Amino acid sequence: MSKPISELLKALEREKGIHTDFKENMTYGDYLNLDDILSSQQRLSNHHDEMLFIIIHQVSELWMKLILHELTASIKSIEDGDLQPAFKMLARVSKIQSQIIQAWDVLSTLTPAEYLEFRDKLGQASGFQSYQYRLIEFALGYKSSHILKIYKNNEDVYRMLKAAYQAPSIYDVSIKALSRAGLSINPRLINRDYSKTYSGDPSVAQAWKEVYLQVDKYWELYQLAEKLVDIEDWLQQWRFRHMKTVERIIGFKTGTGGSSGVNYLRQVLDHRFFPELWDLRTQL
Repeated sequence: MSKPISELLKALEREKGIHTDFKENMTYGDYLNLDDILSSQQRLSNHHDEMLFIIIHQVSELWMKLILHELTASIKSIEDGDLQPAFKMLARVSKIQSQIIQAWDVLSTLTPAEYLEFRDKLGQASGFQSYQYRLIEFALGYKSSHILKIYKNNEDVYRMLKAAYQAPSIYDVSIKALSRAGLSINPRLINRDYSKTYSGDPSVAQAWKEVYLQVDKYWELYQLAEKLVDIEDWLQQWRFRHMKTVERIIGFKTGTGGSSGVNYLRQVLDHRFFPELWDLRTQL
């Protein structure tokens, strides 16, 4: 049984070392900039549930910031030939993805009638415009020049996206790792035009097959492959939950950002980031 409140208060009083004077010292709130964070939920309507809508999206953006932090570092680590640190980072990405997926369960408590009460206040603002989500797609290898047009009015964001658009993805550096390990890779892939979405190559398929058939010899590459599969698996689950939550709340209406909504979200479910790693399951 839980302790009575009186006992808990007595236990707190016995904690003589607890700091209470912060005139000269940094507090928890100072460190986290909580005043700025907690004052950033500005509802455009008086509807109670708009707060839920804002916070879910803000929290998701914070998680995406951490995903990008980990993905960027893991890409560099793999490119430098130091795979072990990347495994920890990519495992963390998968855990973060599970948190973002669960956020859809909270948002799905918003009913269609409730959302209609403030949807018009959003104007043309939409999660479709999330530049961090686009950076994640670019880091995983899904490149679209059409998407860049959305951000031309923001020079800093556009410049950042353009750099990521032209940079090698995590799969590009993983293919380089296969080549460094002595596996035969089509040389045109090593310094290809990274702004083009990778669509597959027989040499990469054969290289991954050799990795899976000789796990002991290529243990690090085998670990890398499974980490990549984890990330794509979680991302597709996120996309599916996104689609079903949108369908649950607005049906097949056009999105506030002008996309076809559920129909668009269904289309992207068919895209694969690491095709050979999925085809391999059938071939082994």
